[in-house]
Amino acid sequence: MSGNHPYRRAGAVIVAGTVVWFVGISPVSRVYITPDDAERLRMLTSGRRGWIVGQHLTAVGTVAVPVGFAAFARAVPGKDAVPGTHSVPDTGATRGKAKKWAYAAAAALLAGAPFFVSSLARRASDLEGFAYRRGSNAPFLAYSGLHVVALAALGGSLLSLPTKRWIGVTASVSAPIYGAILVAKKDIPPFCFYLVEGLTGAYLMAWEEPTGQS
Repeated sequence: MSGNHPYRRAGAVIVAGTVVWFVGISPVSRVYITPDDAERLRMLTSGRRGWIVGQHLTAVGTVAVPVGFAAFARAVPGKDAVPGTHSVPDTGATRGKAKKWAYAAAAALLAGAPFFVSSLARRASDLEGFAYRRGSNAPFLAYSGLHVVALAALGGSLLSLPTKRWIGVTASVSAPIYGAILVAKKDIPPFCFYLVEGLTGAYLMAWEEPTGQS
């Protein structure tokens, strides 16, 4: 790759989006583990301002992370790239596979983001509805299912690149585990997805990129 470090910049966007996402879910965080609906509403009402600001921050992070992975997909050389000028093995099929998987991961995350953003908008505008668990869970399930697909594709891309094997395996293995939890429980803490994605972003930030030798 060229000396402008595209993987590093993509990783920085992913990490920044992940951090913003976690900051966004922090206000009134106990509401997520509180079983009593009336107590949930009391907590949300008491922390209304922080809760509403947090939902907006979470929405920003939800959108930023897919943008970072789209930048990563663009940075991965295609099968027609000039051999010897990038960090991907000089096999056209391998390079093509890595890029296709990366684009699949980014597409799944970009497709899923609007579903969760719509859920966040409802959480911010209808505290009572969220406290009493009203409304369809379909948007969240669609968002979560697309995240599982994205992690599987991300794992395929990373395992096709000369990255450390553990980072690709982490993404690949997390997909069926999270998918099984989602099917069994019809729910999953979404921070699980961002732990893996944020870890991937941090890895990309630290990944040594060649300066384009032939």
